[in-house]
Amino acid sequence: MAQTGFGIDSLINNIWFLLFILIFLVPTAQRSILQMERRKVLTRLGKKRSSQVITLIHRQEIISFLGIPLARYIDIDDSEQVLRAIRGAQKDVPIDIILHTPGGLALAATQIAMALKAHPSKKTVLVPHYAMSGGTLIAFAADQIIMDPHAALGPVDPQLGDQKGVYPATSILKAVEMKSKDDIDDRTLIFAQEAAKALEQMKVLLKKILGDKCGMDKIELVIEEFVSGKYTHDHPFMADEARALLGDCVFTEVPEEVYELMKLYRMEVGRSRPGVEYVPLAR
Repeated sequence: MAQTGFGIDSLINNIWFLLFILIFLVPTAQRSILQMERRKVLTRLGKKRSSQVITLIHRQEIISFLGIPLARYIDIDDSEQVLRAIRGAQKDVPIDIILHTPGGLALAATQIAMALKAHPSKKTVLVPHYAMSGGTLIAFAADQIIMDPHAALGPVDPQLGDQKGVYPATSILKAVEMKSKDDIDDRTLIFAQEAAKALEQMKVLLKKILGDKCGMDKIELVIEEFVSGKYTHDHPFMADEARALLGDCVFTEVPEEVYELMKLYRMEVGRSRPGVEYVPLAR
C-alpha cells in the first residue's frame, strides 16, 4: 500500500510539473508562430512594393494574471529600433512604415520623423486605423500617407505635465491670459513660459518636417489646424480631411497585406511583444 501511495504522489507531481511547463511553453510557442506569420506578411508586402517595411504598432496589452490594461506609446526604445532599421535600409530602397499608435514621447517621435525625412529614397506611411499625436508627426515626414478612409491622424499640439496631470500648452497660455499676473502663482507662470516655448518649437519643427510638401500658405493652415489648440488632443482628422489639408500626398488604397498584418497583432500578455519589426529587403 505504501508503494501504491508513493506511485500516486509521484504521478500527481509529474502532472503538476507538466502543467507548469505547458503554462510557459504554450504562450512562447504561440508568440513564435505569430512572429513567423508576421514576418511572412512583412516579407510579402516588401517584395510587392519593393520596399523596406517597418512596423510601429502599439496595441493595449494585459498584464499576466492580473488582467490590468497596459497602454503602449512611442518611446525611446521604439525610436532606437526604428532609427536602426532606417539606417540599415539601402539608400536606393523605399521605406514603408506601418503606423498604429496613440502617440507618445515627443523626442522619440521627432527622432523617427527626422530620420525618415532624411532617407534619400521614397518614404510612405501606412495608417490602417490611427496614428495620433507623435504618430501624425512621423506621418508628416513621409512623401506619401496611405490611410484607410476611416483612419485618423491627430493634433500635434504640445502637452505639458507634472505629478498632477497633463495639460495642453495652448490651454495653459489661455488660462494665464484670462488672469491678472498678481493672481497667478510662480509655478503656473513657469508653466506658461514653457508652454510658449513648446508651441514655437513645434511650429518650427513642423515647417522643417513638411518642407515643400505644402505651399507656404498651406503650411500655415496645417499649423493652425494641428498645433494651435483649435481642437482637443484626441480630435480625429479622417482621410478626407487630411487630404484637404495636405493635398495629393494622401491616398486611401491601403494594401490588403496591411490589414492581414494587423490581425496578427492581437492583444497579448506581457511586454515581450515587439512594437517595432522589420525584415531587410534582399537585393
